[in-house]
Amino acid sequence: MSANCLERPIQIEETDRLADLVQEYAQLPDLPPAEWLSQLKLERPRRDIRCLNSWTRTGKRAMDIAIAGSMLLLFAPVLGLVALLVKLTSPGPVIFRQVRVGLNLRTKPKDRRTHFEQVSEAEDRRTNTDRRGEPAYGRPFVMYKFRTMRTDAEKNGAQFAVKGDARVTSIGWFLRRSRLDELPQLWNILKGDMSFVGPRPERPEFIESLSNEIPGYLYRLGLKPGLTGLAQVVNGYDNNIESFRRKVAFDLLYLQNCSLINDLKIIIRTASVVITGKGAL
Repeated sequence: MSANCLERPIQIEETDRLADLVQEYAQLPDLPPAEWLSQLKLERPRRDIRCLNSWTRTGKRAMDIAIAGSMLLLFAPVLGLVALLVKLTSPGPVIFRQVRVGLNLRTKPKDRRTHFEQVSEAEDRRTNTDRRGEPAYGRPFVMYKFRTMRTDAEKNGAQFAVKGDARVTSIGWFLRRSRLDELPQLWNILKGDMSFVGPRPERPEFIESLSNEIPGYLYRLGLKPGLTGLAQVVNGYDNNIESFRRKVAFDLLYLQNCSLINDLKIIIRTASVVITGKGAL
């Protein structure tokens, strides 16, 4: 385990809570199996990327650059063809840009006051407006995709995609099923916003409600978001609370077992998911 992780001032209660959450999510009755994932023997649960050893962090970044760079060159003709099809089949931009929430290395400061201490109204107002006390949701970044929906898809506000979604364009169905719409995220990987394997980045519009409803949801932001991940190859697309709960279970499982060998296993299984269209909407 990384020395940086061991030196971090994590409260004992938080470490115990994370360990309990990992165990609790692993026992969800409707959780699809992932026995093929290599299990690491850790002294204590990992909270974020700083708990990975330097070899894993360096190797993971090197693999990201090598795979993303190679795929951009290899799939350049495909990228050009998809861009042309998107342009010809519906009005609007070829590339869809959307803000997502990425890696979170912030921690919420602990309130040193006890339940018995009286706090003045002025002090309470100051505490409530202190940015250091705001929830740590992660670093926002702009994620790129080929556009698969109409330009007015969210005229009524942000919403999850559903099966048979009428907002999807004629070519959009094929792009989503084949995952070709995700290829522009190779640029996000080269930039360092994302990793090839990791938890999928969520939209800031949904983060607060999901973190309120799902215990430990924010722990999944401890790694860089990925183009693919354990949750994607096993759980598929999520658009309801139960599927999001399963996603958190898999993301925490991946965090505790993040390694280069597991990344390779996930990448290989991603190829099968792309070919079969499993889990797409």
